[in-house]
Amino acid sequence: MESSPCCQTGPSALLKRKSWNPYAVGVGIGVLSWLAFLVVNKPIGMSTEISKFSGWFASLFVGMERVTANGYWSGTKPSFGYETIFLLMTAVGALLSSKLSGTFSFEKVPAVWSAHHGPGVAKRMITAFLGGIIILYGARLAGGCTSGHGISGTLQLAVSSWVFFISMFASGIVTAALTFRNKTTRL
Repeated sequence: MESSPCCQTGPSALLKRKSWNPYAVGVGIGVLSWLAFLVVNKPIGMSTEISKFSGWFASLFVGMERVTANGYWSGTKPSFGYETIFLLMTAVGALLSSKLSGTFSFEKVPAVWSAHHGPGVAKRMITAFLGGIIILYGARLAGGCTSGHGISGTLQLAVSSWVFFISMFASGIVTAALTFRNKTTRL
């Protein structure tokens, strides 16, 4: 007789969970942050690395001299390093986690988007792309992203990180309310 997934124990059962206790995840992220400081003496963060990687990638086509002549990249040297590997492994870890838990699915238009905005793939892709540009631009203006400020900065009790973190949640709530409101809902 097979046992149900909820009653299985051991490491494989732990990895196959569909959801985790948020407190356990928080502790895990905190430990990961400590390990990042211990091993590479750098905080967890991604938005700076995305811009550094994009500068490095652009240099393959136009040369590093032209890239570093740009005002932004003259201060944030384009590179491919630890942070790039961290960024890529975050995506690999998310994919692996979804595969192990059995929750992986490929959808061009998520059901929640389709219910509010229709099944149009082009509208969804354009909106996601523009949203990504806006959030990355905002993260660079703020000097960090949700991982840089929200995890590393708040763990270090940086005031700027707490301001960013609170502002991010407040703007996220307002954006979600506007994006996914019912026709009868008023903000």
